[in-house]
Amino acid sequence: MALPILETATYELTLPSSDTVVKFRPFIVKEEKILLQALEAGDSKGITTALKDIVNTCTYGSVDVTNIPTFDLEYIFLQIRSKSVGEKVKIKVLCPDDKVTYAEHEVDLTKVEVVVDDEHTSEIVVNDKVKMIMSYPTIESVDPTADSKSMKTDKLFEIIGKTVAQIIDGEVIHNAKDYTQKELRDFIDTLDSGVFVKLQKFYSTMPRLAHEIVVTNPKTKVESTVMLQGLSDFFG
Repeated sequence: MALPILETATYELTLPSSDTVVKFRPFIVKEEKILLQALEAGDSKGITTALKDIVNTCTYGSVDVTNIPTFDLEYIFLQIRSKSVGEKVKIKVLCPDDKVTYAEHEVDLTKVEVVVDDEHTSEIVVNDKVKMIMSYPTIESVDPTADSKSMKTDKLFEIIGKTVAQIIDGEVIHNAKDYTQKELRDFIDTLDSGVFVKLQKFYSTMPRLAHEIVVTNPKTKVESTVMLQGLSDFFG
């Protein structure tokens, strides 16, 4: 006698970057196991592959997982996870008051949103004639578990080269896809420090998963506000 075939529910979400409606299903145990194994091993390539495979499969292949912004991919995955393991998950959070003790906190995944800083802009003015139009990093250019604040300079320059969409020189538009990474890197190397600061601000203020929580240190009883940011924080 054959085992029963289980029906899977279908849900909808809206992509933060484009307001596009996407249908998705929860992931199955086999798919979750691959991701958890990669997370436990600290294997960034394995994590990237697992995230892409899960999102691609669970959205029925309707999402270009390689080229959508990282925050879109993370948001989709979090929505899939909320329907797969439950809307409320327990995570461990490092208490800010002593930076040693961890507190357990329950997070409602349905409350987690992609937020955008009011000062964010994708247009970087170089001078009176030249400006750059930036695109958002994808999972191919940024490790989803990396801390952007501690990112090394070489890696940041590499990401800049991969996320320049256009360089506008007066009325001439140079599409980045028409140039090699070396040509783009050579252009970036000529930028002054003021422009580099603007680029850093572009990355630090771009849309991101974020959710504010209040944790109580079980040892000191001190309450602290913690901002969870990026997918890795929701696996704490």
